[in-house]
Amino acid sequence: MSPAKSSSPVQLTAANTGALPRVLLLAICVVYGLVGLFGRDPWKNEDAAGFGVMWQLASGGTQDWLMPNIAGRPFGEDGPLVFWVGGLMIKLFGGWLGAPDASRLSTLLFYFATCAFVWYATYLLGRRDEVQPFAYAFGGQPDARDYGRALADGALLILLACVGLAMRGHETTPQVGQVSFIAMMLYGLVRSLDKPVQGSLWVGLALGALCLSSGPILPIALFVAAIVAGAVCKPVPLRKLLTIGLPLALAIVGAWLAATYFGAAERDEAVSFIREWTRYDRRNYGGPSSQSLGFIARNFFLFSWPVWPIAAWAWFSWRGMRRAAHIALPLSLLLLLFLLLVSQRQAGDVQFILLLPPMAVLAAFALPTLTRGAINAIDWFALLLFTIFGGTVWFLWIAKTTGWPPKIANNVFRQLPGFQHSFTISAVICALIVTACWVLVVRWRLSRAPKQIWRPVVISAAGTTLMWVIAMTLWLPSINYGKTYRDVAQAAALALPPTYQCVQPIRMGNAQLASFAYFGHIRFGGPNDGCDILLRHDAVDYGAPSNLSHYEWRLIWEGRRPADRDERFRMYRLVEAPPVVAPPHPTRPRRLPRQP
Repeated sequence: MSPAKSSSPVQLTAANTGALPRVLLLAICVVYGLVGLFGRDPWKNEDAAGFGVMWQLASGGTQDWLMPNIAGRPFGEDGPLVFWVGGLMIKLFGGWLGAPDASRLSTLLFYFATCAFVWYATYLLGRRDEVQPFAYAFGGQPDARDYGRALADGALLILLACVGLAMRGHETTPQVGQVSFIAMMLYGLVRSLDKPVQGSLWVGLALGALCLSSGPILPIALFVAAIVAGAVCKPVPLRKLLTIGLPLALAIVGAWLAATYFGAAERDEAVSFIREWTRYDRRNYGGPSSQSLGFIARNFFLFSWPVWPIAAWAWFSWRGMRRAAHIALPLSLLLLLFLLLVSQRQAGDVQFILLLPPMAVLAAFALPTLTRGAINAIDWFALLLFTIFGGTVWFLWIAKTTGWPPKIANNVFRQLPGFQHSFTISAVICALIVTACWVLVVRWRLSRAPKQIWRPVVISAAGTTLMWVIAMTLWLPSINYGKTYRDVAQAAALALPPTYQCVQPIRMGNAQLASFAYFGHIRFGGPNDGCDILLRHDAVDYGAPSNLSHYEWRLIWEGRRPADRDERFRMYRLVEAPPVVAPPHPTRPRRLPRQP
């Protein structure tokens, strides 16, 4: 028995590393990834904004591909790579699926890539000598390949079990691409342990793609994390990473910057776009604020349940081997990502998913060390949580459909004023099937009592899939009605005069601008375009805009989304002011001469 193996806290037999049934694992991954992508509109806020950029690329020209924008407004918050993939999907499949559904094919590609990189990174780490279970004198310990595959199955289940991944992982945002490239970088670091050149190429490709899908700070921070991991974990080939990975990343980023600069119609516009892209990161990361820290404290632990307590247990249980690759590599990326998260001036849960790949890989190595009490606690908590959630969803849907109990039904419709409920048999059948599958998985888990190391997260992953599928089947029309701008955008388009020059948006966010441009086919312009229509977004009525010489702004339309009481849109048209007529001066009555 090698010294590395003797320090392992894991004592398992071959029976504990049996592979999860491939059909079950693939079914969970495919169903989880597909459901919720199609048959809906872009939702406020980040989802609609991301779609707006993709749609602009697909319907625009070369300048739009080099410098992404929404209806002419530059979008420099993130790099263009994720939008390129979404725009390409719209071009290829938009005529068949429609632009919104086609754009989310890019989300599906990034989702499957993330799952693959997480699985293979954990598999390669699980095959290493230092993590192998205790070797018994008469044999019986698991084979390295079987052990690695069992750990990889557990890592994938842990990733899918995260509660917050359901919504954020199905949107057309740059973050779905960023999380995939973070998983790619982690895989590259792991691959470099036994194949330094190949692993360094993966790391360079991931860093370059990450920079093109976000900003410069995130890839710089992860490269620093790789250097820290190399200093802590000696097998990491730092020299290869510096001589192969870093030049490749710089070449990828430099190619886009050069294409943007030399391919732009106006060099000043290209320079301004690139400068804005680099400045956004500096404005976004400026040190923690009490508001952002409070938001993280309230939401992060629920968002990342159950991965964060399992990952914390992995760090504790492997306390004698924290410099080993299976702890040092994911932990280094995780710490730098968390440092960036708390450094944001305005935190949002869309950034939380970036931490999930390294956290899931780290958590996978806690599975062989969990005590029976911890396993039972995770199982029963997930069983109770998702059973209650599923029952509640079904109960509310029955109340909405049948009107009984009337008080519950009225409360549901009060949240969605104007919504017309319709019964869809296919959605009900899908929800019944996934509910039956949930019952079968729970019955199999509790009756068979499997001994494999992935058993603590089967119910959690199946429960998250149940939660997402029944929400996206029974409640998809209701959710879509409450989160889309389709109706209000089409109403605004009908109020436009037959001939108008352009519409200037005032205080409209990226999601609103994208939705009004797509659903209403509204032709927007900038402040210097001399638009004769103003479309203003206000929380309260501030009155009509200031009049111009001989012209005035006349209110022609006012509306809002029925499910949102905090926003209101007002449309004004520039019309010629009526001439001001001076009031006639009062005339004094003539005094008649006095009669003699």
